[in-house]
Amino acid sequence: MLEVVTSHLKPRFRAGFLCTMGTMTNGFTRLTEQFLVHIGVERGLATATVTAYESDIAKYIDWLETRGIHEPDAITKQDVEDYIAALDQAGESARSKARRLASIHEFHRFALGQHAVTADVSAAVKAPKGASTLPDVLTVDEVTRLLDAAAVGGSTDPVVLRDKALLEFMYATGCRVSEATGANLDDIDLDEHIARLMGKGSKQRLVPLGSYACRAITAYLNAGRGELEQRSSAKIPERRALFLNKRGKRISRQSVWEIVKATGERAGITKPLHPHTLRHSFATHLIQGGADVRTVQELLGHASVTTTQIYTHVSPETLIETYLTSHPRAR
Repeated sequence: MLEVVTSHLKPRFRAGFLCTMGTMTNGFTRLTEQFLVHIGVERGLATATVTAYESDIAKYIDWLETRGIHEPDAITKQDVEDYIAALDQAGESARSKARRLASIHEFHRFALGQHAVTADVSAAVKAPKGASTLPDVLTVDEVTRLLDAAAVGGSTDPVVLRDKALLEFMYATGCRVSEATGANLDDIDLDEHIARLMGKGSKQRLVPLGSYACRAITAYLNAGRGELEQRSSAKIPERRALFLNKRGKRISRQSVWEIVKATGERAGITKPLHPHTLRHSFATHLIQGGADVRTVQELLGHASVTTTQIYTHVSPETLIETYLTSHPRAR
């Protein structure tokens, strides 16, 4: 039965899934199997997202089984709270604990919907304090320094042209790293300044491309991508991917991380820097520039505006200035 259900999953995910299932007792196996198929097939979440859920739930169940809990309906609220406390003792960051708890919430809600349990015992368990810290964001000046550093003195090396185009693309669109690596040539319309992104759940959205990004992508397509494609040893070169690695294959998530990190070091940026930092900065700068939350929600591809509202944070100085200039009886 396991092979039948997992046959709908992507090969790479299915292999990890079967490996994980082999460590579980029968009480959890079927439910976890259904849960992963639900988020991976029915909801269409990205492979990386499903893999993260898989890892979180597997570790949660392993911990439960060390306490002698082998059935979903035997879990109590105290068990969930004790697990989060165990993560705290193990030195997990607040953000990591919050992510694991979010996975647990999803799992328990699914279990309730499947009538595998009579109540969602995780519902009342809250994320630990400090978990909702604001995302790492660059200032406009820091973004400028980062993007300037990507050019490396105006070099025409194809890798340099690619890195510049990639970072300009990510900041211009606010895309996720998976959306950048998954972008194809026919997703870009440089004449109309539009990019098509494939988000979570295979949902497509159109996002404007600014003039800086268009110029960088044009330079890369004219003098960089073709040479990278020729470096491929594959019998059939990569014809679709927008961004290629040094060997002419579609660029990977890990490569993007390395590019962002290396460019940040050249730019002298000491803040925590990762691909999502550009997405956070994109959203924050739009909000600060006067864009409404609903518009930013659409540009980011968020299913709920609640997710987008984290970017509406402003400094105390801005709050005071806005109050003094806007309230009719402030002065």
